[in-house]
Formats: sequence, C-alpha cells, structure tokens
Amino acid sequence: MQNMITLNRNKDFNRLYARGRSYVEQCVVVYVLKNRLKQVRIGITTSKKIGNAVKRNRARRLIRESCRKLLPNVRPGVDLVFVARKKTTLVKCDEVLKAILKALKESNIWIDSLDQKE
Repeated sequence: MQNMITLNRNKDFNRLYARGRSYVEQCVVVYVLKNRLKQVRIGITTSKKIGNAVKRNRARRLIRESCRKLLPNVRPGVDLVFVARKKTTLVKCDEVLKAILKALKESNIWIDSLDQKE
C-alpha cells in the first residue's frame, strides 16, 4: 500500500488548476496531472462556499477517507486535487467514494487489481 503524500504548496495547487484535467461529479471535482515522481500526491480544497468550519472539515474527512480506500489502485506518478462542492457535506461517505471512483476511472489512472477478482 502506498503512503498518502499531501500537496501543501500553493504553486502545486495552481499548477494543477492551470494544467490539470478536471473531472466534475455531483459532490466533488477531481483535477489530475502527471508528475515526475513515482508516487501519488493528493491535495484537498474546501472553500468557504461549502459552509462553516464544521461543514468544511466534514467534507475534508469524507474525501480523505475515500482517498485512503482508493489510493492502492491509483496508477503511480500523478498529482490529484479534490475540490469539495456544496453537496459533499450533505451526502454519505459511500456516495463520495463512488463519485471519486467514477472520476478516477474516467481519467484512466484507475488500475483494477487482481485481488478484487478473486
């Protein structure tokens, strides 16, 4: 299992917004861009449009948990930024997981592992 490496610098986020490909789902937007590393790096953004601090933190927790479950099947060498939407705070964790999975499959960085077929 890969470690979750987080994007912290503003220039990394801006690079993904400018050059990355976006995949819009109902409760999350995913930006994907290749990097030169052999790792997956993840950033999560929640704006004040989402709501107060409690709602923003809940949205971050939902996205982080979904990423933790899905990270082993993501092709290495990509940067991902997840942007929470207003609906993120209103749905259950399973719906966020499905939305992120759909975006990852659409972006062709999802690897179906052999473990799931057995």
